[in-house]
Amino acid sequence: MVAPMREMDLGLLRTFVSVVDAGGFTRAGERVHKTQSTVSQQIRRLEEQVGLPLLDRNSRTVALTDDGERLLGYARRLLALNDEASAVLSGRPAAEVVRLGVPEDYAVERLPRLLADFARANRRLRLDVRCDLSVRLRADVECGDLDIALVKQEPGRPGALRAWREPLCWVGPAAEDLHREDPLPLVLFPQGCVYRNRAVHELERAGRRWRVAYSSPNHAGVRAAVSGGLGVSVLPHSALPPGARFLGVADGLPALPETELALLTTSASRGAGVEMVTGLLTESLPEPVWA
Repeated sequence: MVAPMREMDLGLLRTFVSVVDAGGFTRAGERVHKTQSTVSQQIRRLEEQVGLPLLDRNSRTVALTDDGERLLGYARRLLALNDEASAVLSGRPAAEVVRLGVPEDYAVERLPRLLADFARANRRLRLDVRCDLSVRLRADVECGDLDIALVKQEPGRPGALRAWREPLCWVGPAAEDLHREDPLPLVLFPQGCVYRNRAVHELERAGRRWRVAYSSPNHAGVRAAVSGGLGVSVLPHSALPPGARFLGVADGLPALPETELALLTTSASRGAGVEMVTGLLTESLPEPVWA
C-alpha cells in the first residue's frame, strides 16, 4: 500500500522553483536570500515530503529528474495562486502572470528591450520569459506550462495563431573553405531543432556526406563555433556571426527551403494579458504568412 504524501510546504516549493530558474543552488540562494547549504537542505526536505528525488545532483549543472519536471508546473501554479490570494486579501490588485517562451536567438538578440519596455508600461502584468529549443517550448504550451510561445517549425504546420516565413542560409568561417571538405563538418543544435533537421535533410537529399563537428544547445555556442572555424552551420539570414560568411549553391551546398516562426497559445491560456502579449509580438514581427 502506498503511503500518503505529506502536505507540501509552499516555502520549499518556492526554493525549488528558484533553484530551477537560477540554474544552481548558489544563485538560487542569492535570489531567496539564503545560504547555499540552506537551499540544499530545503530541497532535501521537499524530496522527503514527496518521497521522490527531484534534482539530479550528478549532473554538472542542476538537472530535473522526470518527477521533478512533473512537479515544476504544479509548483509554479500553486505559488501563483498563493501570491494572487495574498494580493487580493491585502487589498492590492493581483498582477497577471504571462508565461512566454521564445527561441534563444530571439530571447538574446531581438526581444529583451521590447519586452522590458512593455513590462514597464504594464505594471499589472508580470512576464515570466523562458528561452529553449522550439520542440520543448511547443511541448510546454501543450501541457500548460507556458501561456504563449514563439517556435521555429516546418512551413504550414497547423495549430499556430500566427506564422512568419524565415529564410535560412548556410554560414561558414570567412577565412576557411570548410565547405569543400568531405565529409562536411557541421556545427549543429541538438536533435529536434528545425535548423539541424533542415541541414541534415537537404545534405542527404543532395547525396553530400557530413559529420557533426560541434553541437551546442545555445545560439551563442553555434555562432562561436562557426566563427572559430569548427564547421559550417544553418542559421537565419539575420544571424550571420562575426568572422563568418554566407555560403550557397555556388559553393557546392544545397538550397535551403524557408522555415517558419510561429506563435502558439491555447484556448485555456487566452486572457487579457496573453492577448496583450500576442498583440505586442504580432506588431513587432513582419506581416504573417497566414492568420
